[in-house]
Amino acid sequence: MWGDWGEIPRSGLSYAALHNAVFAFLAKRFATFLATLFAASVLTFVALEVLPGDPARVILGVDAPDSAVAALRQRLGLDGPPLERYLDWIGHLARGEFGVSYTYSVPVIELVRDRLQVTVPLALLSMALAAALALGLGLYAAAHHNRRGDVVVMGLSQLGISIPSFWLSLLLILAFAVSLNWFSSGGFPGWRNGFGPALAALVLPAVALATVQAAILARFIRSAVLDTMREDYVRTARAKGLSANATLWRHVLRNALIPVVTILGLQFANLLAGTIVVENVFALPGIGRLVLQAINNRDVVVVRDVVVLIAAAVIVINFVVDLLYAAIDPRLRARDV
Repeated sequence: MWGDWGEIPRSGLSYAALHNAVFAFLAKRFATFLATLFAASVLTFVALEVLPGDPARVILGVDAPDSAVAALRQRLGLDGPPLERYLDWIGHLARGEFGVSYTYSVPVIELVRDRLQVTVPLALLSMALAAALALGLGLYAAAHHNRRGDVVVMGLSQLGISIPSFWLSLLLILAFAVSLNWFSSGGFPGWRNGFGPALAALVLPAVALATVQAAILARFIRSAVLDTMREDYVRTARAKGLSANATLWRHVLRNALIPVVTILGLQFANLLAGTIVVENVFALPGIGRLVLQAINNRDVVVVRDVVVLIAAAVIVINFVVDLLYAAIDPRLRARDV
């Protein structure tokens, strides 16, 4: 996992010291993971507590008698002190026990499992499109620094950052679903009905999500490549007669993409957590749509469990990114040890 283990002892560290440093690195990241997850759970619980509306009243209706509402609140465990309910909720989560949805009368974990079949492929497709587009545009802009191509790419990236995803989603629907009839305007047929139709239903929302991410990533790649091109080893390679393209692909790109790994990880985490608007525009039965429906129905069990699961996923992705960054960049390992 840590690449070339032989590099560290030559700098004066023993293998025992290296293993201790690796353990300290993992322990530090894991402690950060637990602290962040605890803070996310507290904020989620408090936010749902202060929101107006009574879940029991929403379930029974506004005309339900107060006695029936009180009985339902007691059955749902909503009548206890907030601290007691928070500790009970966290205790069940720690044991892997999720609640049952007020609205669907189905365990939350089953709802999440079904919705992830849409959200995860959508996020992966969006990330693949964003990475491919950003890599091409970022390299082209860096290779044509301060020339017309660079200006055009930076202008397009600024435009991509400025366009709201929901507005771009509507434009894509008008252009490719209504006018050209190439794709459906919304809905998801399910993977059981064929890989092609299911993937086609995710293309337009993936493009809507990938546009902003690609614009951000392209600017970052351009800056990273330009910074790397100023390094001494790049000038040495050019002085030895290596062509500009060969230098770019053999030396510049590999080193410039090291910090890009962090950005890719953060963007993928944001895609998992930020699909609410796009999923609702395209009527996709994903995690984002589930959360919005649960908020509208005051289904606090679904909201708090899903929000904590998303927070945990984001934290885990960032943790993995830290490990990958330490594995591919020996300078980070040397700093941590």
